[in-house]
This record gives sequence, C-alpha cells and structure tokens, in this order.
Amino acid sequence: MKYFEVEFTILPYSADASDVLAAMAGEAGFETFEETETGLKGYIQQSLYDASSLQTVIEDFPFESITISYEVKEAEDRDWNEQWEQEGFEPIIIADNLMIHDGRHLPDITPDITIEIDAKLAFGTGTHETTRMICSTLLELHPKGRVLDCGTGTGILSICALKLGAKEAIGYDIDEWSADNARHNAVINQVDDQFTSLLGDASILNKVEGTFDLVMANINRNILLNDMPQFVSKMNAQAILILSGFYTDDCQLLIEKAQTFGLTLQQQKEDQQWACLVFKR
Repeated sequence: MKYFEVEFTILPYSADASDVLAAMAGEAGFETFEETETGLKGYIQQSLYDASSLQTVIEDFPFESITISYEVKEAEDRDWNEQWEQEGFEPIIIADNLMIHDGRHLPDITPDITIEIDAKLAFGTGTHETTRMICSTLLELHPKGRVLDCGTGTGILSICALKLGAKEAIGYDIDEWSADNARHNAVINQVDDQFTSLLGDASILNKVEGTFDLVMANINRNILLNDMPQFVSKMNAQAILILSGFYTDDCQLLIEKAQTFGLTLQQQKEDQQWACLVFKR
C-alpha cells in the first residue's frame, strides 16, 4: 500500500498547535503522525489524499498567530518488513488460554487455543494493543454463527473467532497482500473451509449475502466513522459490533455515531492510548 509523507512546519512551534493540527489532519484522512522539532510528519494512503481537504485544514487552523507550511512526498518505498520477516515474534499469551505464535518461535506450553500466524507485518499478529483487546473480547463472547471481519489484515481475528466456535467468517481488506495472507493463515490453522477472504473496501459488502451475528473492525477512526452504516446493515437482530484501531480520545465520537444507528455500548477497554468498544444492536 502506497503512502504520502507530509511534513508540516509550525511557526512558532508549540505542542498545543501540534496536537490540534494532528486532530484536524486526522479528519482529512491521515492515519499516523511522527513528531519533529518544528512540527509533524503525517502519513496518508495515496488513494485517500485530497490536496483541497489538506489546504482547508491549513486555512481553518484556529491559531491566528501561527503559520503552517507543508511538503508532500511519497513515503519511502523500502522493505519495512525485512527485519520482521527474518525475526518474527515471540509467542503472545492472552488471558492465559490463547496463544499466538509464528512458525519460528514455537510455544513451550500448549494452552487451550493456539493460533499460528505467518505474518510479514507486525500489525495484526497480537503484538499490537488493538489486536490483543479484540482477541480478549472474543474470548469473553465465545462467538457463534456468522462473523464479519472488516479490514481482516492477517486474518487473526477471524481465525480466533472460528476456533472459539463461530461457524463461518468472512473477511475483507483493501490490500491484496493482506487478503491473500489472511487466506494463507486460515489454511495454516485448518479453518480455511470456514473462512472467505475478499479483496475490497466496505462497498464489497453489497455483494455479501445475509447478515452476521458478530461484526468486528480494527481500522482507523475515520474509516470506522465512514463505514459504520455498512457495518450496521450487515448486523442481524441482537448482533455484536466490536471496534478498535483508534485512540481513547476518539471513543466519544464513535459512541455517538453508533448510537445514531440504535447501537448500545456494552463495554469499553483501554490499553496504553488505544481503545476497544463493544456495541449491541
């Protein structure tokens, strides 16, 4: 997936101005930020970049005494995952009875549930707070029936749900490599006969028949807000929606959005600055 790197210069620099700029740029589609001595570096998918939206952010910046300039360039196209591919990750234990591991680091013990992930990306293996929170939530819910995995990544959430008792899981991702990797990991974990991996964004749900007992999405805040109508359209009566991939400061915004669709907040988890919300229809 290709990204633009946008380097913002804030003059005069202040931490408050940097925080406000990050929040406003996040509304324009930026996914992550890196602090610099004079401002921020922001990263956005090239397909989501809108020069006019970014210019609006600059023009509407509320600090009158501050000027902001920026430069846009393609993010470095290097093998970000080379070290990860070579080293993998140590086994991860969640709630004592779920272990996630790769093929290079076999577990010394065998808990109730094991998931092997052949991953070339750290995100989606259980090393990230959001993935761990959703997995721990699945352990509490013991999902049954049909599961929808929005932004499936490595497929770990679908695999976890299937091993806990779900009958079928459908996952989709906009990244071709992720869709293929999720399918591959389902084979490794011997649940491929219950798992379908699709390539596309939320619009692909128009081609998916039926509704689901559980919908889960581990994606950034802006995509969650934008795609929530599609998520809800695929939830059956009494279905559960699990959302993560965002910061604790974003919780209220997502809760209010979910309430407009008649969803009721059931649980809120936090790990470091990350959050996970559970809703019921």
